[in-house]
Amino acid sequence: MRSATSTARKSPLRALLKGLATLLGIVLLGALGPAAAQARPAQAEAAATGLHISDGRLLEANGNDFVMRGVNHAHTWYPGETQSLADIKAFGANTVRVVLSDGHRWTRNGPEEVAGIIADCRTNRLICVLEVHDTTGYGEDAAAGTLDHAADYWISLKDVLAGQEDYVIVNIGNEPWGNTDPAGWTAPTTAAVQKLRGAGFAHTIMVDAPNWGQDWQGVMRANAQAVYDADTTGNLIFSIHMYSVYNTAQAVTDYLNAFVDAGLPLLIGEFGGPADQWGDPDEDTMMATAEQLDLGYLAWSWSGNTDPVLDLAIDFDPSRLSSWGERIFHGANGIAQTSREATVFGGGGNPDDTEAPTAPGTPAASAVTATSATLTWPAASDNVAITGYDVVRVSGGTETTVASSTTSSVTLTGLTADTAYTFAVYARDAAGNRSARSATVSVTTDESGPTPGVGCSVGYRVVGDWPGGFQGEITIRNTGTTAINGWNLGFAFANGQTVSNMWGGTATQSGATVSVAPAGYTATIAANGTVTVGFTGTKGSANTAPTAFTLSGNTCTTA
Repeated sequence: MRSATSTARKSPLRALLKGLATLLGIVLLGALGPAAAQARPAQAEAAATGLHISDGRLLEANGNDFVMRGVNHAHTWYPGETQSLADIKAFGANTVRVVLSDGHRWTRNGPEEVAGIIADCRTNRLICVLEVHDTTGYGEDAAAGTLDHAADYWISLKDVLAGQEDYVIVNIGNEPWGNTDPAGWTAPTTAAVQKLRGAGFAHTIMVDAPNWGQDWQGVMRANAQAVYDADTTGNLIFSIHMYSVYNTAQAVTDYLNAFVDAGLPLLIGEFGGPADQWGDPDEDTMMATAEQLDLGYLAWSWSGNTDPVLDLAIDFDPSRLSSWGERIFHGANGIAQTSREATVFGGGGNPDDTEAPTAPGTPAASAVTATSATLTWPAASDNVAITGYDVVRVSGGTETTVASSTTSSVTLTGLTADTAYTFAVYARDAAGNRSARSATVSVTTDESGPTPGVGCSVGYRVVGDWPGGFQGEITIRNTGTTAINGWNLGFAFANGQTVSNMWGGTATQSGATVSVAPAGYTATIAANGTVTVGFTGTKGSANTAPTAFTLSGNTCTTA
């Protein structure tokens, strides 16, 4: 759901969104069901050449189940960001979906360039989903290209793609139909699949839904079986994009379960979490249900969005994850916690690996403030490889996962001042085996109050607004002589505004009063240095800027 020269979201027509819950719950109800799976033709499955579909599941050539866990990367608009794939892999992703252009709307990515992208994916042990973005919103966006043109582009790359079936999935065209007559999606989608098969492509092919990828009118859901049956190889997977249309748990679970119940392969090829003027996607249900059903997901997007609320990393800097990035990589059901590397790379995911890692060493706490603490622990060991750690809060006989990390250290933020915590750590390997729990560490956060020697200045501005909502930015400057390690920003709104989503920090709001704890990458402010926190919020007719700010109890000047 991207705009022409940017990666800002585009919403379905406002009038069509009315009654959405009814449409999803009633109009689409029963469009697919268990009976549909029985209607599949008795065609011979294609030879297992690389990634392929069997019984509604995406498998590797060796028969190992492969569940995509990764992100989208806007290569065609940022071809110079060549480090991005390595950075994405470092956070534990096993897949990257790469934006390409067939030349209809943007500069064409040629064979040599695409071959280089595939090589980079393989070097970084990532499965590569390649997609043509020029088709976005066809039928509603006059600038969009056709699926037939996209299919010709893939055929022009056949020599580059041949032999890469273990590593590459071909996503014919991104969101290849808008909201205008979405029923028109079915025939050109089928024709494009058959054109590629006729040209000799054996790769798993991915097809996106109409309605700007969100299928809120149920066209893909109703016609998925017919489209799947038209592919004689059976190596076809459907991709749903989940944004503001999927703002309730029922909308998410109904759609995903419909395909699973029908035995049809599906993944969430794009999704967002931060709220905007069109709604608040239920990313928690998306990720939890994908994990429950063993479905893949690919978050939008690594960086470079015109609307930065969707950037996982700010300015392509892996050390500056947004709150959205922290959620995707380190949150519950996130990539660090659930990703398993493809076995074709010789690493984990091996179903024969049943040996759990050793327990991590006892964690130690440092840089404890009123709202944050850094934990570090001796690494665990494994017979194959450690892929990540889960940090849990221990309270009596219960545990709550509070963070995940691919290294043996993590900074916990959003803690409560003057509060005792107990934490422990588990290690995970690539096959999903989990270690015994480490010994615990007790941490008591500092009391909240003025910090001697701290000076601060705060700048507040509205980046943009729309009816009922706005985007704000807060810049905090350390005007003192020593670095600030951990902080809590306080201010109050004057006109009933509320914070909907925040990156660079975590907001807690009670009435008009807002308290902001830092993200890991904004916790330290060097002397005379600055950090920036961004957010989206709701508003009424007035949107007066706050005029008073405190930082860890210290009164700040305003800039």
